[in-house]
Amino acid sequence: MAEPIAVLALRRKRNQISGTIAHYERLLQEAEHDLAHINASLRLFEATGEAADLPPYVDLNRVLRRGETTKICMDALAKEGPLDTRQLALRVIRAKGLSESDKVLAQTVALRVVQTLRMRARRGKVESVTRTKGVCVWRIPEGLRRSTEASPLL
Repeated sequence: MAEPIAVLALRRKRNQISGTIAHYERLLQEAEHDLAHINASLRLFEATGEAADLPPYVDLNRVLRRGETTKICMDALAKEGPLDTRQLALRVIRAKGLSESDKVLAQTVALRVVQTLRMRARRGKVESVTRTKGVCVWRIPEGLRRSTEASPLL
């Protein structure tokens, strides 16, 4: 039996409205995308250079001077003893006054810490003791610890 005309007309109208809604959702997504780009541009132009104004993807070379990560990490290891990579990254973030709750920044700083300390480990200035849950635990070797107490510069 053929469907009534009212049912066919309602289905056609439903399909038309669904298509219109999908079209407006695409336009809304494009508008939100454009707005995000404009907001990002505004943040860059309005930045004052303060740590709070910096976006999470900022180049760490602009925030941390050459050797600064090494100095902060080595000072923390000398004062506190063995620390893992995450703890050292937190020390660096605190020393620079950056956001401790930013996960992307914490991971980026942790990678910088690993890179820095691996270079120091090749020179014998620091060693990776163990791994705890996939994170390296770093310490200053016993022979160097005594010499760093006498002279704070490494």
